[in-house]
Amino acid sequence: MSRPLTRIIASRYGGRDIPVALVLPDGGRVALSERPEVDVYARTWRGLKALASPELGALARAYVRNDLDFSGGARRVLGIAEALVGGITHGRERLAARARHWIHRQRSNQANIQHHYDVSNAFYGLWLDRRMVYSCAYFRNDADTLEEAQTQKLDHICRKLMLEPGQEFLDIGCGWGALILRAAQAYGVNATGITLSRNQYDHVTARIKEAGLEKRVRVELRDYLDLPAAPLYDKIASVGMFEHVGIGNYRRYFGKIRRLLKPGGLVLNHGITHNWLGGTSLGSGIGDFVEEYVFPGGQLAHVSRVIQGLAADGLELIDAEALREHYARTLWHWTDRLEANSEVARREVGEERFRIWRIYLAGSAHAFDRGWLSIYQLLAGKPFPDGRLPHPPTREYMYRP
Repeated sequence: MSRPLTRIIASRYGGRDIPVALVLPDGGRVALSERPEVDVYARTWRGLKALASPELGALARAYVRNDLDFSGGARRVLGIAEALVGGITHGRERLAARARHWIHRQRSNQANIQHHYDVSNAFYGLWLDRRMVYSCAYFRNDADTLEEAQTQKLDHICRKLMLEPGQEFLDIGCGWGALILRAAQAYGVNATGITLSRNQYDHVTARIKEAGLEKRVRVELRDYLDLPAAPLYDKIASVGMFEHVGIGNYRRYFGKIRRLLKPGGLVLNHGITHNWLGGTSLGSGIGDFVEEYVFPGGQLAHVSRVIQGLAADGLELIDAEALREHYARTLWHWTDRLEANSEVARREVGEERFRIWRIYLAGSAHAFDRGWLSIYQLLAGKPFPDGRLPHPPTREYMYRP
């Protein structure tokens, strides 16, 4: 099989001046340009097959299985991988992907969340900031560190929501607790966080106790759909969990939020969106790879569909902010940190899982850089019965210290 595949590869890439040298299973080396920058190792005939008819998802899968490997950092190789593939088209999920998505949705939300988040807190700690914020940072200046940008993101959310002392604040999908702790300590609210990850729940419980905030901050291991009808909340945030909801569940999701909000209350929904108007999945097999290995049950939509779902349940959009470039920078920070701690990460989670996360983080950074994906903070409110929704007339309040 290897010789015909080698000829197909030579024919496919010949004359395209891609800065790669292909290292074949028998040790042969085929340079695709005069000055190769990266070596791509085809360790098996399956690796050769992936190169002969490449899709980004198939190349990622081959890397995870060690059928392919590469020299250097993931940041450079992602651009080269796109050059190997050629044009990327995006569209709706393939039939197989839709079937897998349906199967994963039939599992509980908790099972899907645990698949992604319950890797190990120590592993996430190798590449996240010290607060363990696993969502898009907010860079005010080019010189901002990841630590600074994540603190700025937490404050940006708190200011948008106009958090005030004594208010009741809910964080849906609270992660490792950075937002509820910041909101309580710096803005004086009574904060509740919910998560479906046992690892996150244990971590947040410990952090609340360390901070001495047991009377003002609590965390629950709970699905948002299982939240009781009371108490109601002045402000609600959902940061980085919306991707798990599913397009078919938007009405349930936003309806639940509306019912949990007090009249005049605000909600901030921070989530990844597809940048193609009709798209639900990234092309070139990327969506299939992410569904299979990383985010079972996840689903994306264009921001217009998100706004439509929000409005359909009586929530009024006040402000929309795109943070695409911010997330690309965040993801490259995470990729660089993971690669810098590669040996420790391999010991913590094993070779295959390290490879999954390395290629997932770098691939996601590349997708945001290329404009295939975006991320939006949507600020909305639940109007009073007379239609009033109190908020400042301009955005200036969002940027005051």
